[in-house]
Amino acid sequence: MPSINSARVLILATDGYERSELRVPYDKLKAAGAKVEIASLEKRPIKSWDQKDWGDSIDVDLTVSDARIDSYDALVIPGGQINPDLLRKEKSAVKLVKDFVDSGKPVAAICHGPWLLVEAGALKGRDATSYESIRTDLVHAGANWQDSEVVTDQGIVTSRSPADLDAFVSKIVEEIEEGKHERRRAA
Repeated sequence: MPSINSARVLILATDGYERSELRVPYDKLKAAGAKVEIASLEKRPIKSWDQKDWGDSIDVDLTVSDARIDSYDALVIPGGQINPDLLRKEKSAVKLVKDFVDSGKPVAAICHGPWLLVEAGALKGRDATSYESIRTDLVHAGANWQDSEVVTDQGIVTSRSPADLDAFVSKIVEEIEEGKHERRRAA
């Protein structure tokens, strides 16, 4: 079981990520001692969405195609409407999520981020939450949707919105320190 201060965490994002949903986990996981890297579709800075308009940018460490799950202990998927919608159309991004889920390593998605878990076929028969507006998408994918700040099912961590970030990050740390999860395939 890895300690958070020796863990390696990959954040999957592209333009239009909700600023706080990337920055808060990024900053808090790094402050806890984890090495945190960002993978995106291209190796260039990606631009955030900050509440009602474009925000600042953050550097990308590697492309999705260069990311190797064996190099990381967990995957984090921030939300925002734009970010996961763009990523779920990219086969390489969906495959990365599916490979992480299949590995048993913790996978955490917040707000609209669970759209990628839907695309990866990871939620059927599992407890999950999300931003209210995509609840029906998760239910149609077979998830047992719950209105809770954080929901965990066999190492898959989901949260609803920026208001839940403290609970979300705390649960990510807990799941990383538990290590790999023996995960049944989605029903």
